[in-house]
Parts: sequence; C-alpha cells; structure tokens
Amino acid sequence: MPNRARGTRLTCRSLAAAASAALIALVLAPTGAQGATPARESRPVYSYDDAIRESVWVDTRLDGDGDGRTDRVAVDIVRPREAAQRGRKVPVVMDASPYYACCGRGNESQRKTYDADGNPVQFPLYYDNYFVPRGYAFVAVDLAGTNRSDGCVDVGGRSDVQSAKAVVDWLNGRARAYTSRSGGERASARWSTGATGMIGKSYDGTVANGVAATGVRGLKTIVPIGAISSWYDYYFAQGAPLYNSGPEWLSDYVESPEARERCQAVQQRLVDGAPRSGESTPLWAERDYVPDAGNVRASVFAVHGMQDLNVRAKHFGQWWDALADNGVERKVWLSQTGHVDPFDFRRAEWVRTLHRWFDHYLLGYDNGIDREPMADIERAPDRWSTDRLWPPRTTATAALRPNTGTKPGVGALSLKPARPGATETFTDDPRLDETDWAAAVDTATPAKAGFITRPLGRDLRLSGSSRVTVTATPSTTSAHLSAVLVDLGPDTIRDYAASGEGITTLAERTCWGASTTGDSSCFKETKARTIDVGHTVFSRGWADLGGYKPDALTPGKAYTVTLDLHASDHVVPAGHRLALILAGTDQDLIDPPDTTPRLSLDLARTAAKLPVVGGASAFARAVAGPVPVPTDSRLGGVAAPRQIRPIPGGSTR
Repeated sequence: MPNRARGTRLTCRSLAAAASAALIALVLAPTGAQGATPARESRPVYSYDDAIRESVWVDTRLDGDGDGRTDRVAVDIVRPREAAQRGRKVPVVMDASPYYACCGRGNESQRKTYDADGNPVQFPLYYDNYFVPRGYAFVAVDLAGTNRSDGCVDVGGRSDVQSAKAVVDWLNGRARAYTSRSGGERASARWSTGATGMIGKSYDGTVANGVAATGVRGLKTIVPIGAISSWYDYYFAQGAPLYNSGPEWLSDYVESPEARERCQAVQQRLVDGAPRSGESTPLWAERDYVPDAGNVRASVFAVHGMQDLNVRAKHFGQWWDALADNGVERKVWLSQTGHVDPFDFRRAEWVRTLHRWFDHYLLGYDNGIDREPMADIERAPDRWSTDRLWPPRTTATAALRPNTGTKPGVGALSLKPARPGATETFTDDPRLDETDWAAAVDTATPAKAGFITRPLGRDLRLSGSSRVTVTATPSTTSAHLSAVLVDLGPDTIRDYAASGEGITTLAERTCWGASTTGDSSCFKETKARTIDVGHTVFSRGWADLGGYKPDALTPGKAYTVTLDLHASDHVVPAGHRLALILAGTDQDLIDPPDTTPRLSLDLARTAAKLPVVGGASAFARAVAGPVPVPTDSRLGGVAAPRQIRPIPGGSTR
C-alpha cells in the first residue's frame, strides 16, 4: 500500500534499521534453502538513500552510425549497497527506452537527471524507489542514438533490439561494458544474478517484446504495457496507412541532437524501406516479432487498453495468440482505457501484482502467482473480473452473416447467410468516423452499411480477435475499408477518446517506495474519467481493398479481403443489440484513399467470424431468448465518445 505524501513517511534508512535480523535472514535466504522457511515476499530492508548509483556503457557490437567504432549504450544503474557489501547478488528490473531525455516517462513525463559529475540522480517512474529497497537493481537503458548513447535509432530494428539485448548479455557475463562512453575501465556486472525482467510502456514494452523474441538467456520475464508486436501494423492496416508519416518521423523525434547529425543514412533507409503505398517490405519483416514468438524463453505479463487507438489492441492480440501457440507462460490485464499505464488506472493492485510477479520470476519465490487466474478484464470503470484461462476455454468462432433487413438501408446480422446476389452499397466519406456511423446505424445513410442483431435475450460475450471477410466491388482505382463492432445500448464507460484516454489526473500524490532529494517516489493520483453513451464501438479493423498490394484496383472488379479486428473482451448485455458496420475511411484513424469510391458489397460472400464464448450456439440462444424490459434511466441524453487523432510516433510513450 502507498504512503500518503501529506503524512509522515518513514525513510528507507529508518525502515532498514528497524528490520530485525530474523526478517533480513528470511528475505535473503534462497527459496528452499536447508532449514529456511521459503520466502513469499521481498521486503524493503535495504536503504534507497545509500544505494549505489552508477553509469556504464555497454558495447553493442554494432556500428549503426558507421563511424568505424562499435556503438556503446548508456546504462544507468541503482542497486542496494548492503547487498554489494555482503557479496550478495541481486536480480534486475530493466526499462530500455528512447524517451529518457527527449520526452519523459509516465503520466508526469519524468526525465533522467544527473549531478555535475554526470552521475545519475533521478530515475523516472517508481520502479527504482519500490524495488531497490526490496533487493533488486533497477537498470535504465538509453537506446542507441538517444540521450548518452552512441549509434542511431532504427525504430524497432536491429539497433533498437540489440541496444537492450547487449545489456542482458552484459548482466550475464557475455558482453563488455566500460565506465565511460569513450572507454575507461572495464565494468563488471558480478553484482547481478543475471536474472532480468524487462518492463515498459509503449516503445519501451515494444523493445521488451523484441528482445524476448531473440531468445536471449537470462531474460526471465517481460511486462509489455501497450506494446507493439509488429511495426508494420503500427503504421499500416493491411495496406491502408494509419498516419501521414513513417518511422523516420519517430526516429527524428527521439534521437539526441548529435545523433541526428550522424544518422542521416539510417534515416534515409527508413524512408526508402517504408513506402507510403503500404507495401510489406523487408524493413517491416525485420520489425515483426510475432513470427519469432517460438524463441521466447521469458514469461510474459501483458497489459493493454482495449480502446488504445495509438498502439491498437491488434498488437496485443496477435502477440498473445503466437505466445499461446508456443506454450509461453503468460498473464494479461485488459482495461477499458486507451494508451494508459496500469499505475494510472489500478495503482495499488498493479504494484502489488507486479511485486509478486517479479518476486516469483526473478527471486524464485513460490508465492502462487503462476497458479492464479490468467486474465483480469475491466468490465466497467474500476470493475474487474478474472478468467482462469484467456480467452475462456469455451470460446469458439461464430460466423455471423450480414443480410438485407426489413427496413430499407438497415441490414440484419444473424447466422443465416444472405441469398446469392444480395448487395449493399456505400460511398466513402472521409469526413465521418466510426462514432458517426454508429450513431446513425438505424438509419439508411450513404456512407456506411450497417447490420444489426435483434435485441439480445441474454448476455453475449466476445473474447479474443475477430475477422471480417468482405467481398466488394469498387467504382474507382483505390478504396479503403473499415469494419467495426458496436454494442448498441446505453452504458457508462471510460472516456477513452478524451484527454487522458480514460483517466483524470488529480493533485493529490501517493508514495510508492523510498525517496531521495532528487528522486521522489510520490506521484499524482488519478481517477476514472467516464462518459454515458448510447453505443460503444468495442473493436475495429481497417484494410486497403487490395490488401498488401499497392497496385491500382480495377473498377467494376470484385475483390475479397479479410480484415483483422483488434482483440477485445466485451459483453453485449441482454436488451442491447450487436452491430457490424462496414464503411470506408474511419476519419482520423486511417488516411483516406486518393479517390472517392462507391463500393458494392456482395453479402453472400461477406462474413464476420467472431470469438463468442459458447460459440454459435451461445449466439443463437442470445438472439432467440425473450428480451428483458429495459430499466436503465440513461436511455435518453447519452452521447458518443469524442474522437481524437493519435499523434504519430511521439505519443507512443
């Protein structure tokens, strides 16, 4: 539990002095030691104030900037002095980031700070404050080309991944490090057990995914938060561009000023290898970690916002499925937020769970966390459920079919396939987005085709990743498609599209660990920011009608494409309706094509394959049952969430 910043707070030094010798012996005893009681939780018995703070530069064995010298990455370390004095080795919590100097980390954009001699003073976030007193080292790595490191940023490529992997190798005695950027004395990591856990949000978590995919020994666990699994899928959706820029924008954004001068060749390679046509190139293949999930030795504790419109939940979904296929030990939290760290939407429970996770995988404590439910899902703001397995074992694909409805321009969604020749048409209108379509789903409008179930007689749960196969004939040489799943009915949700993406930051602070003058453990509290809505878009996906091929379409020719929708876990309550909407440009979420196409949908060759808990039979029961009488007073006066455009690249922090 946290200490309140306004109250009296014991320093880590006083806590250590007050700890009994028996407690220290218990904490430091290895699990299963002869005659010792197995430890279940590390305790704050070390002084944070007296901790060793140092910097080393690790040799990456790469020369990304082409200066004829191997690149060295800066590594700032804080570790317990008492353990070093007793010759006791400690495990490592590590956050490798490009953001430590340019942009900051966390809700308060904290940066690294140094004293006049260049020694580290502030380590952003709470990992150091909380875990160092409990017998861990915290290691903050500047990716190549950022802050005090050599080399160049290559946005998820070999340089980024090797920057962090080399540090894991050094911690395990397989790489060289020095006490200064230019060389100096050799630096040893004999103080480390080698057991490393990588953690981080967004770009930082993405690097953790990439390092784990190398299979590096010594990396025991990763905790990727809102992380990318394939960089192509960050910039494109099956051929449709998601931003009006490419990876060169992000590399320029995070690189140090001197790196920008020496890394022009790398910048040009990013431009050349990532054409705005959406073609899948070798550059993107190098930055796709999903095919290498079989190399992962580390356990994975993934966290993702199901309404994250920056690093969209497709990244989590495809990574999770690949890890599952390869038998990787894993756990997940899925929230209703956007691109938000769990420290800012479920703070106390998050710190408690993360503590137990690292204790188990880095210290070897048998605390039972590996036997607890696999998934925590946020069902409503601050209301969570758990699942022993995720998706639940009874989840099966239900193929739902769009069909013409009884009302002109408003289609039906059921298990029954459409008759051959049945069609619906729409014209792309880049001024509209998914919330506009959903608000008008019961009305025939020219910019979308909507298909709706009857009101459900019982709850219907969708858990996992959906796919929608569409056959459409364009009127022009280019066309983009959007497919969205909508829960039609009143609800109170986190306002993911507002500033804060589902949270409001408060003035009050709580403290998580020990503090020093230059590094406080106290952070602003948050609360859920909510909104009453009349419908909820809970999954979406986009694609170019031609898929990954940048060739021009042939007007009048039918094309079939399967859209991968973002992973989600959503319950459509009894009395609500489920809708599938097909349209063109989703304003501010994908870029429009260079023409304004009219598309004719072949409904007999269009289907949505949804992960329904209970499968098709559960869907059939839900639509066949009696509809409950609505009692919710929020049927009137509700609104759709406001839509925001994510900032490309820079907002990944």
